Amino acid sequence: MLRLLPRSLRARTNLLLISGLCVVQAAGLTIHALDHLNIADRAEMHENEHHAFSIYHTLVELPPSDREASLAALEIPSNFKVNFDNKPDTHLPGAFIPIPFGINPMMRGGPPGGQDDQGMGGPPPPGGGPGEFSGGEGRPPFPFEGGPPPSNSPDGVPPEDHRPASFMPPPLAAIGMLPMRLRPQHVIIGHKPSTRRYALSFQMPDDHRWLVMSYTVRPPNPFGSPTFMISFALMTICGGGLILWGSHRLIAPVATLANAATALGRNVHAQPLPESGPTEIRKAALAFNTMSARIRRFVTDRTLMLTAIGHDLRTPITRLKLRAEFIDDDELRDKFLADLDEMESMVAATLAFGRDSSTLEPMTTIDLSALLQTVADEAAEARPDLADEVSYAPPQTPIRIKARSLALKRALTNLVMNALKYGGSVSIRVIDTRTAEQEKAVCIHIDDRGPGLPPEDLERMFEPFVRAETSRNRETGGTGLGLAIARSTLRVQGGDVTLSNRPEGGLRASVVLPI
Repeated sequence: MLRLLPRSLRARTNLLLISGLCVVQAAGLTIHALDHLNIADRAEMHENEHHAFSIYHTLVELPPSDREASLAALEIPSNFKVNFDNKPDTHLPGAFIPIPFGINPMMRGGPPGGQDDQGMGGPPPPGGGPGEFSGGEGRPPFPFEGGPPPSNSPDGVPPEDHRPASFMPPPLAAIGMLPMRLRPQHVIIGHKPSTRRYALSFQMPDDHRWLVMSYTVRPPNPFGSPTFMISFALMTICGGGLILWGSHRLIAPVATLANAATALGRNVHAQPLPESGPTEIRKAALAFNTMSARIRRFVTDRTLMLTAIGHDLRTPITRLKLRAEFIDDDELRDKFLADLDEMESMVAATLAFGRDSSTLEPMTTIDLSALLQTVADEAAEARPDLADEVSYAPPQTPIRIKARSLALKRALTNLVMNALKYGGSVSIRVIDTRTAEQEKAVCIHIDDRGPGLPPEDLERMFEPFVRAETSRNRETGGTGLGLAIARSTLRVQGGDVTLSNRPEGGLRASVVLPI
């Protein structure tokens, strides 16, 4: 699971915040959809009842002989089916609605009165099919949710303490406002549980026929309007954009600190961090700049001390050489001078090490292929007896890098001459690679065909003044500073060098440089 997570802190922060935003938005969308479903469902029921009342009102005012033709000419909603029949709908379980109980009292807000309400609360008509019209489980929420409201009054009017909040009648209650001559004799409503199918049956007041209306309540749109999802998507995109911008602002100082640390590793004289921004960022920049100053002071003091010691040793060595000339024993004089020459070469290497460590050569863009060709040609000229053993395979396309050209050339020359000196041959090859931080880099392989080194000495050879316990060629030797200077030079430029034994024999020096 951890392998699926992004590698960078910024990406992980963005993933966490955007995931949280999506969860919150999804929860809000779900709550809105559920709430809107309930409201829209009630609105749809209200609209269907209004259509049913309008159809009945239109037809009941016409003479009985004209109603069939007028019904055919009416614009009926697509979810309605309306016809005249000799009996009420028998396909759905039905319930008889007593008009005074269900309609007229509620329109008036009190008990019925007047002659218009007389005779409207009779028993339900006989009917067949699935309903004796006794209510039961088929009774739909008309005109009240869950059936008629509880009442103990003889006229079926709910008392004040039993009326629900917002006590308003549905559109069918408008039948109670019609004149007596236009009111239906009976109203029966049918509904099959767990479906959205309904049926309304009105017995006409003058010809005893039934006006049967069956309809399906259309499922509501949970999001209310087609533009709701667009608005939701725009809000999510805006929120995600703010998260990306905010995380970039928060993580940017971390990236700046990492880049400054990388630059400090390549050059101890790198520019300090700006001490600005929030309190925590200023404290981190101040601590980093203080650490950088201490590292620079330590490196400078060490380099100056080493250079001073090397410089001060040259005068005594010169005096010793002059005094050695007065030694009469030729053999002893030659040994004495040889030791002094070795000491002088060690001092010269020490001064070169200090000089390379303190030199601030500017970084420039160079052609690495041309530089390696120059190093190979100069190595062949320096060792004409091994010129045929020097080979270089240039890359197919030129490679350009930013580096300190003179220092890089000295380091590569040191590695190539070591290969010739101890291995008797050198082969130079360039390949593309990536660093441990997944940055694009170039790798230079410098191979020889010598005896190689013991595995435990491969890393130790880069320590100053360290030479292998068993020299690869006992007739030659060095001061032990060549590889140390080469690694120091390469690391200052953001690269590195390592040694490894080749399976086919010989030693390989691998130089990695960032592109």
